[in-house]
Amino acid sequence: MTNSILLVGAGLVLLALGGDFLVRGAVGMAVRLGISPLLAGLTIVGFGTSMPELATSVQAALGGAPGIALGNVVGSNIANILLVLGISALIAPVVVNPASFRRDAAAMGAAALLATGAVLLGVVGRLPGIVLVMALVGYIWWAYKSESAAHDAESHRHAAEAEDRPVPPDTDPVILGGMIIAGLVAAIFGAGLLVDGATVLASAAGVSHSVIGLTVVAIGTSLPELIACVIAVVRKHGDVALGNVVGSNIYNLCGILGATAIIQPIDVPAEIARIDIWVMLGVTALLIVQLRSGWRLSRLEGALLFALYCAYAAFLALR
Repeated sequence: MTNSILLVGAGLVLLALGGDFLVRGAVGMAVRLGISPLLAGLTIVGFGTSMPELATSVQAALGGAPGIALGNVVGSNIANILLVLGISALIAPVVVNPASFRRDAAAMGAAALLATGAVLLGVVGRLPGIVLVMALVGYIWWAYKSESAAHDAESHRHAAEAEDRPVPPDTDPVILGGMIIAGLVAAIFGAGLLVDGATVLASAAGVSHSVIGLTVVAIGTSLPELIACVIAVVRKHGDVALGNVVGSNIYNLCGILGATAIIQPIDVPAEIARIDIWVMLGVTALLIVQLRSGWRLSRLEGALLFALYCAYAAFLALR
């Protein structure tokens, strides 16, 4: 048990470091190539910060642990909404930009419906995976075209995401390339440790891979979002916190689930299809309703989200 916990901890550390190195190296390379901060924020930062989840789900699927692969995606989205946004709103109310949220809420809702449909097939195969990835490409194109034309608050947020991960402007491209490779290696190796440790932990605790994927793995890979969102609300940038969660959820469902299914089709565990995918769809709808009701997430609403996550975690513990 102790060894498996150490493996999980080491894997999470390597995933966090790998994701950061990858994003910084890729953003630095984008600057050298003259790519706009807006496009870099939408694509490079989005993909880079999702690399820990992607590496974990792919290795779990290849290793014959579909419960961890799918539980990581579904559980991360549930944790992002209930836990991450719940804690963030408890610290300070999260104010919404109506113009940008209408687009992203539609994209998040559509991604949740597409993922639910894929899961209900019983096997998330390569064709549904391609559909999900193409949906993400369509969202990125839509967001880039609308934000580059309007230069609204959301476009400034995406540009700031890239600019917040600086490297010295005169950094040699070879060093930047080395950072990218090192980030990828750390993420892949860390994902292997996390999956191995989580698999052993599930056996030792007498619970299914799905429960471990929905809890330990999902919360672990959501920690960067939690830290980033807490920092954002402390700095009075509630829109950044919300944008981080919404963007992460879209990338999780379309990019990570889609890419994983293309690499290795995922046999859907019955318990996830029966319960957890509907929990994810329900909390996604709840968030959209909460935010559209007053274009803000109050402390009371944050407390409700956090309480719901505690209830969900307790349910999983007893399952």
